[in-house]
Amino acid sequence: VKSPSDEVGIRSRPMNVRRAVFLDRDGVLNEPILRNGRPYPPSGLHELNIVRDAEAVLARLKQCGFLLVVVTNQPDVARGTSTETDVERIHRHLASHLPLDDFFTCYHDDSDHCDCRKPLPGLLVKAAAQYGIDLAKSYMVGDRWRDIDAGFAAGCRTVLIDLHYNEHKSAAKPDCVVKSLTEACDWICATA
Repeated sequence: VKSPSDEVGIRSRPMNVRRAVFLDRDGVLNEPILRNGRPYPPSGLHELNIVRDAEAVLARLKQCGFLLVVVTNQPDVARGTSTETDVERIHRHLASHLPLDDFFTCYHDDSDHCDCRKPLPGLLVKAAAQYGIDLAKSYMVGDRWRDIDAGFAAGCRTVLIDLHYNEHKSAAKPDCVVKSLTEACDWICATA
């Protein structure tokens, strides 16, 4: 017969190390809203369009043994043009349609100097600590230089979905450049 202290001991043991695919949200899981060649998040569910084949692609990554963790900057909350409620509503909708394990969100802007806003790796590091993720065996998939820099800083392999935005490129070189989430999945499954 186990005592309650035995149960606590079991829970406090470290989890098995896991692999993850970290996914940016806008431009990776859902279509970005483009203005003058620059990407913006949907302002609400009425503008949200999930990327074609996302459900099947993510299911394939799950079959390859990956946790699927969304890591997203949402600075419009700090800027006052969106609310956390709006962002969470979009996350709930994505979670109800896609096989995602969790969402880690930075609601700050650059001027807040937080450690969670990409290109800093804070969101990835927090997720790794919470889920026992081996960052060196994990991947960061994004559509912007901030995603690639965050993945590089965290020690992940990086995949850029190049949507040809009108913005500067990353100083860090992605491990792979693709045109779609499907191509990103193909490369990850082939190299994992």
